[in-house]
Amino acid sequence: MTQETRQRLFGASHAFDSPIVRIFVIAIVAAFVIAPILILLLRRLGKVSPNHYDELMKRYRSWLVLGPLMIVPVLLGAFWTILAVGALSLLCYREYARATGFFRERLMSLLVVAGILAVTFSILDNWHALFTALFPLGAAAIAAVAILPDRPKGYIQRVALAILGFTLFGVCLGYLGFFANDRDFRPILFWLVVCVEMNDIFAYISGKSFGHLKLAPNTSPKKTLGGALGALVLTTTLAALVGHFVFKGTSLDSPGHLIRLGLIISICGQLGDLLISSIKRDLDIKDMGLLFPGHGGWLDRFDSLILVTPAAFNYIGYYRFFGFDPSLRILTGKL
Repeated sequence: MTQETRQRLFGASHAFDSPIVRIFVIAIVAAFVIAPILILLLRRLGKVSPNHYDELMKRYRSWLVLGPLMIVPVLLGAFWTILAVGALSLLCYREYARATGFFRERLMSLLVVAGILAVTFSILDNWHALFTALFPLGAAAIAAVAILPDRPKGYIQRVALAILGFTLFGVCLGYLGFFANDRDFRPILFWLVVCVEMNDIFAYISGKSFGHLKLAPNTSPKKTLGGALGALVLTTTLAALVGHFVFKGTSLDSPGHLIRLGLIISICGQLGDLLISSIKRDLDIKDMGLLFPGHGGWLDRFDSLILVTPAAFNYIGYYRFFGFDPSLRILTGKL
């Protein structure tokens, strides 16, 4: 293991080497300080109802827990970031398995968990070839193992639920961890996650301001076309402006690339939200979990990242080539 790799994995002392990271952290801390003041001010001015005020404060208190859980691992190093993403994948899968009742299929569920653990290992090793191969291999293993109980009735449903769970929470979320194999992973991850979260906020504000036409009333009744378009414009602008400093000096620092990345984040973020909403409506449940007051569970909070991360990773990776060099494998070395 080279000194550069060791510093990337465990070098918490270098967490604030990038000025972009310092700015992001200061902005996030400032938002935590200012948010309750603004909410209280709106309540005093009569702009929000008592019920709405209570809901906003619940969300704020939940963010006081979620914020550090998202920020601290990235600051500590790539090793802790990858482990945190692996844990998030398992927690999201757990909620999915309980909501769908798939946890009753113990053998199949354990296989999905083993697949998520294998994905996490491949990311820790920076073994992109294995990471890529695990999706078809995992799907094939699920289809094969589902035969063993000799229960053809319900076979398609069991296999479909398992492959969907592995795809969304093992493979798609796994790309979020693979970002940590880039030497500049901290500013990239902060940029990506902040833009995704702001995309949700922009959609909410735009929808409240000029949203009348429903976007997908049967899937998510509160989402409007105005909210979606407002988020598309505002998120793309934010991603492009901030992305200029994140990718400065690289081929991605051009208006075309930055605008396309902003569109990817906004469109895929909103589709990820609608994806989990579709699952909830199909199951006739409001939230995937009750862990965070005002937010629901892990999946309710991080659904927007599910489709963004593979799309953004592959677009950025095509030009930065991170994780594709077999000589950079950490645990197994070059074969």
